[in-house]
Amino acid sequence: MNKGIDLLVVAPGNNKIIYQGLASQYAAIEPPIWASLIANFARHKGREVALMDQEAEGLTPEQIVARASEYNPRLVAIVVYGQQPSASTQNMTMALEIARCFKESGTSAKTILIGGHPSSLPERSLSESAADFVCQGEGPHTIDGLLQLSDMNDTSLLNKVPGLWYRQDGKPVTTMASPVIPEGEMPAVLPGMAWDLLPMHVYRAHNWHCFTHIGERQPYASLYTSLGCPFKCTFCCINAPFGTPSIRYWDPQFVIKELDILATKYNVKNVKIADEMFVLNERHVLGLCDLIIERGYNFNFWAYARVDTVKEKFLEKMKKAGFNWLALGIESASKHVRDGVSKGRFKEEDIRAVVKRIKDAGIHVIGNYIFGLPDDDYESMQNTLDMSLQLNCEMANFYSAMAYPGSKLYNMAIEKGWALPAKWHDFSQHSYEQLPLPTEKVSAGEVLAFRDKAWQVYFTDAKYLALVKEKFGQKTVDHLREVAAVPLRRKYTAALQAEPRALA
Repeated sequence: MNKGIDLLVVAPGNNKIIYQGLASQYAAIEPPIWASLIANFARHKGREVALMDQEAEGLTPEQIVARASEYNPRLVAIVVYGQQPSASTQNMTMALEIARCFKESGTSAKTILIGGHPSSLPERSLSESAADFVCQGEGPHTIDGLLQLSDMNDTSLLNKVPGLWYRQDGKPVTTMASPVIPEGEMPAVLPGMAWDLLPMHVYRAHNWHCFTHIGERQPYASLYTSLGCPFKCTFCCINAPFGTPSIRYWDPQFVIKELDILATKYNVKNVKIADEMFVLNERHVLGLCDLIIERGYNFNFWAYARVDTVKEKFLEKMKKAGFNWLALGIESASKHVRDGVSKGRFKEEDIRAVVKRIKDAGIHVIGNYIFGLPDDDYESMQNTLDMSLQLNCEMANFYSAMAYPGSKLYNMAIEKGWALPAKWHDFSQHSYEQLPLPTEKVSAGEVLAFRDKAWQVYFTDAKYLALVKEKFGQKTVDHLREVAAVPLRRKYTAALQAEPRALA
């Protein structure tokens, strides 16, 4: 057998169980950002590294293990993230399958689970998996510590590795916490993504991201320009690997070098800025926009913003730099419901004013809405749907409230004994057995039925389709009609005898 490599990074994912019928044509296929960051980190430490993207390459767990035997790695890092922070949990099902297959193969390689979900539930992740280790934290320091060991079977050495969970005499034990990478050290510790290790020809943008060019969703890329979020929304789990709410930035001069690679080497036009909160820091946003404009690139960006962080001074320059879409976390029309999950202090008139301001700047808006937050009832959910129709954003995402591990909602659900999905992949918003949270007045099945019906109401609405035709053309309208015709099978709405009362 060959000497082997130091590290194999595996990004787990199976979009067929997560997105059902939407997977083959309509769902995005995103590069695994954290897997790529960790691979590049290890390479810059002088390690020999390989990377497999399960979803993009269409691999089964057995195929991953078979291919891994060609590399003969010392350590296999299964990096459990998704297209956004809450999507880590839905990829745990496949991560556990991969770890099991490695264990059953008899390989000498050690396996470690890394990501938002493992950091949220490290002890449980270790106990229910066949993985040798679980990382609680960002990952780089833990990976580096393990690879420095002469023998990963020696528990007297393992206890020196930061952020590590492992078994000693059959019982789970953990080491000291792994320090968060300081902002000033980020370019050295996380020096960008390992683009050359990824199947860049496979990645595909979200359909709405390309409404102006619906037949040209490839090539595509996504990347971070910052890590974390300073806010404390009850339903969010983004800060699980980082410990506390905070945000750290890569300098715009660093980010532009990543964009240089995408533009010149891979001819990428469609780019997602995956930061949980991009439109926040003026120096960062405007500094990066200036560099993009100086280069004369023709990117088509989308990024996240908050209603209470979008400033007038941002918009003109962002549009000039190619930011054609901004996603706003509106969540609910009810201030009472938003306050219940610590979602900003803005009012309905603020939402309307900000949406208008963004549209007036020539930037399209993705309105994000959540049904079934703890203080929701039928009236407040209907008001949220009504608001979405009135705002008539160029795109809308409708979610059911989920208790994602790492969020305060998850702790609340455990405390109150609320039913949660039996399988990790059913934390996906689109899976067959998705089980959202109930509220005091609406059952989980009714919340889900409301969400699914609301989606149909919005995307078949005559006013919305007229807007799409005017801005993007008939071809995009036809595409949306195709998407709306794809059914989502739902276990927990099938038993309902009637449609949700508010939409009857």
